[in-house]
Amino acid sequence: MRYPVASSLRHRGKSLEVDADREMVILIGSDGEPIGSLSWDFVMDQIMAARKMPVPKETRSEPRVALTFRVRYRTPEGQSYESRAGGIGGGGMFIESLSPLSIGTRLAMEFSLPDNIEQWLPAKGVVAWICPKADHYTFSPGMGVQFTEIAPEVRERIRDMVKAVQKQDENAQALLPA
Repeated sequence: MRYPVASSLRHRGKSLEVDADREMVILIGSDGEPIGSLSWDFVMDQIMAARKMPVPKETRSEPRVALTFRVRYRTPEGQSYESRAGGIGGGGMFIESLSPLSIGTRLAMEFSLPDNIEQWLPAKGVVAWICPKADHYTFSPGMGVQFTEIAPEVRERIRDMVKAVQKQDENAQALLPA
């Protein structure tokens, strides 16, 4: 369902489209082209933050860490991309992108972790959420990708790396003056 913007002077001529199947709100430009989209989760979190209501706790089932590494990915339509990931956990990763793909987009990926940058690890995933611009959670725009297919040994390697990074962070914190 599409709703035209009429009363906002800055955005008159644009419209908001509600995609209930994908649980997204899409901003449509005056030329009819999509400008960007937000998940319902993100919209609700912003409303709750503005009202200073508590935001629900993390829903990830796997811990993650901020870690920079290379990632290559392609869509089912054959579009290929190469980027940088800014975080990873056993359940997925955050891929930095100035033009995040739509929520629900399926991806075939390969990535190289910092401990062996020459080895490319395969996985498949789906875009679970997007961050169209840098915010206080993600310092870069991009998309959160949930793994849908990943070899058990690759997932275990990720989990081991997450534990190692967390241990390093704990050790570094212990050295700081109180």
